[in-house]
Amino acid sequence: MTDKRMLILIAGPYRSGTDGDPRAMAANLARLEAAAWPVFAAGHLPVIGEWIALPVLRSAGAGPTDALADQVLYPTAQRLLARCDAVLRLPGESVAADQDVALARRRGLPVYHDVAQIPAFDRQGAA
Repeated sequence: MTDKRMLILIAGPYRSGTDGDPRAMAANLARLEAAAWPVFAAGHLPVIGEWIALPVLRSAGAGPTDALADQVLYPTAQRLLARCDAVLRLPGESVAADQDVALARRRGLPVYHDVAQIPAFDRQGAA
């Protein structure tokens, strides 16, 4: 249990292993999003970098396979990590998610590899 609500970045494969296939990227995003409810149910606020980066890309007239994506996707996660309290690293090969983990560790943030590792927010002990 923890007496602090956390903003938790959910990190894992999005573009990795998809060869730019929109259906495969959508499936990867769905896997990331599947972890959002358990994080929320534990009393915390989940966030996924693509929830922010994809609308930014669309507003620039680009998508996740365009050259601009490299200037938006990972920098978005870096900016988010400046505000996050922890990272949940989901399974799967992903250079960007590994970079998220490395940055979180440099900042002294906890990195969880399973939702069950995340301490629940103690609603009774909270003011």
